Amino acid sequence: MKTFLKVLALGMSFALTCGAFTSCGDSSSGETGSDGKVYQVGIVQQAQHTALDSATQGFEDALKEKLGDQVEVVVQNASGDSANCATIANQFVSSGKDLIMTNGSQALQATVSATEDIPIVATSITDYATALNIDLADWTGKTGINVTGTADLAPLDQQADMFEELLPDAQTVGILYCSGEANSKFQVEEVTKALEAKGVTVNEYSFSDSNDIAAVATKAVGECDALYVPTDNKVADNTSIVNNIAEPAGVPIIAGEEGICQGCGIATLSISYYDIGYMAGEMAYDILVNGKDPADMEIQYYEDVEKKYMKDRCEALGIEIPSDYQEIVVEN
Repeated sequence: MKTFLKVLALGMSFALTCGAFTSCGDSSSGETGSDGKVYQVGIVQQAQHTALDSATQGFEDALKEKLGDQVEVVVQNASGDSANCATIANQFVSSGKDLIMTNGSQALQATVSATEDIPIVATSITDYATALNIDLADWTGKTGINVTGTADLAPLDQQADMFEELLPDAQTVGILYCSGEANSKFQVEEVTKALEAKGVTVNEYSFSDSNDIAAVATKAVGECDALYVPTDNKVADNTSIVNNIAEPAGVPIIAGEEGICQGCGIATLSISYYDIGYMAGEMAYDILVNGKDPADMEIQYYEDVEKKYMKDRCEALGIEIPSDYQEIVVEN
């Protein structure tokens, strides 16, 4: 799948510049439905930033390759607003989409509230049980409802290990996140457990509105040796604000994913959002063409995680990077 990353670099500039668009593939290649039906698919993307954009592109590419001009995809971006997620989801339900893809936890929650019948394939979800309010004791790996999809969960204990590996002198770690994102809370709890087990003091710094990020980040930087940012969409939308506070203060940040790391971090243990989007597209094909029931489809996880780092920030802070880390190359 990673060969498609080159496609991503070319296609990203137009993929989500509009609120909605229709896209069709080439019917001369790939797999198609045997009945000649043109499938109508809607995408509810929670916000526009590198990670979610990549997942949407991967999803579209998978469907285009398999269905060609037998699929029409409409993408709507909610601009980080949960109310917009609900509006878009209801529009897709009213128009009778054959399937809805949701990109982000708020997008998933809004769409689940809008329909119990239309198949939903989600992506960029850290923990489905948390996002769908399913008791962990009842979690089987399948949702049991009209939802399936792919997760963006990287091993959180291994992300916590990066502090010990790269920042062994950090005794106090602050975690910066949006309190309105259920999956961020899940990550905070797990990383806190892992860090405290190492004897590190952990402080939480949450915000509910993007207007509060600067003040909260300033407080965190003033009280901590280092910061951790989970795969949080609000922070992902505002990495420049965080970086403009943390970098001058010399406070390093370990990030939950590569896009946030590019914006304000020094290192991450990251997945490929393009690939989890592509995997979700393959699952959507199985539902549309092969008649699979999302309730019976296990949530899929990305296994090929990679340690990555930002060379310039690490050099500026005097942080030595082990040989098993891959440099993040930021394309201008």
